[in-house]
Amino acid sequence: MIIVAVHGRIPAPPTGEVTFRIPSGTTFQAVVDTLANREVIARPVLFKIYGRLRLMDRSVKAGTYRLPRGARFGEVHAVLVEGRVVTFPVTIPEGLTIREMAGRIAAAAGSDSVAVVQALKGDALHLRWEVPGPGLEGYLFPDTYRFAEGVGTERVVAAMIARYHDHWTPERRERLAASGMSEREVVTLASIIQAEAVHTWEMRTISSVFHNRLRIGMRLQADPTVHYALGGRRRRTLFAAIDSVADHPYNTYTQPGLPPGPICAPGAKALDAALGPEDTDYLYFVAGSDYQHIFSRSLDEHNAAIRRVRADSNGG
Repeated sequence: MIIVAVHGRIPAPPTGEVTFRIPSGTTFQAVVDTLANREVIARPVLFKIYGRLRLMDRSVKAGTYRLPRGARFGEVHAVLVEGRVVTFPVTIPEGLTIREMAGRIAAAAGSDSVAVVQALKGDALHLRWEVPGPGLEGYLFPDTYRFAEGVGTERVVAAMIARYHDHWTPERRERLAASGMSEREVVTLASIIQAEAVHTWEMRTISSVFHNRLRIGMRLQADPTVHYALGGRRRRTLFAAIDSVADHPYNTYTQPGLPPGPICAPGAKALDAALGPEDTDYLYFVAGSDYQHIFSRSLDEHNAAIRRVRADSNGG
């Protein structure tokens, strides 16, 4: 074979990667044209013959792809037929409500946040997704996921619910059975712990306070549950705000025991803390200026801690 060189040198193959999209319903000829125009393939006629022999004209999957320029035919075939589409990371932090995570879900799903909230607020959705409920609040597991562009809300939710189910290993199921609590109660308590704790190392101690209160029939008086009843977070929880939702089932200042369900999405550490509280006799805690809590056994100790925190914040 004779290779004709320009100026005595063989042209180097193109380098680098290109990203391209194959819409649903694209003809195989249009796929070949796209690959040629983006320099993924250098010999489109030969590739067209290659592809038809391997039935690519019937099996190329739609989606967004990334391939190197000058790729081998076999590599292009494998990527397009197996649907190895480009995926994008989506991070859902711990402690978000469905309303707060809706924008991130919408970006991954190719939807909008209002539509996502509406789609995830159905009363019977927990039955469909086999979670304790009520609803999906608290069961969309916080983590970093990878999704193809525009996968739809259903696929995103399925991945997040699957991650939640994966958390419940046989060992954790055994601990749940020994705890005397239901799965919904543990997730609900974990969501309150998640909302209260800034430092993860305090979670088991915070958990102990709530467990101790539940054991003696003392109200939880957890500010984040009042915020949830009010429909959003507050910097401070005023008595007027508590009174405005006095009859709300999520107001743990006025209602005994745990609220009906989770108030946010707890992470793995909060769930484990709810199942395994530290062994203490604490009944109170208050956050200092560094968001680290002071724990107390009695109301007198607690009030003294509050005065100390206020003095510190005022520079006293």
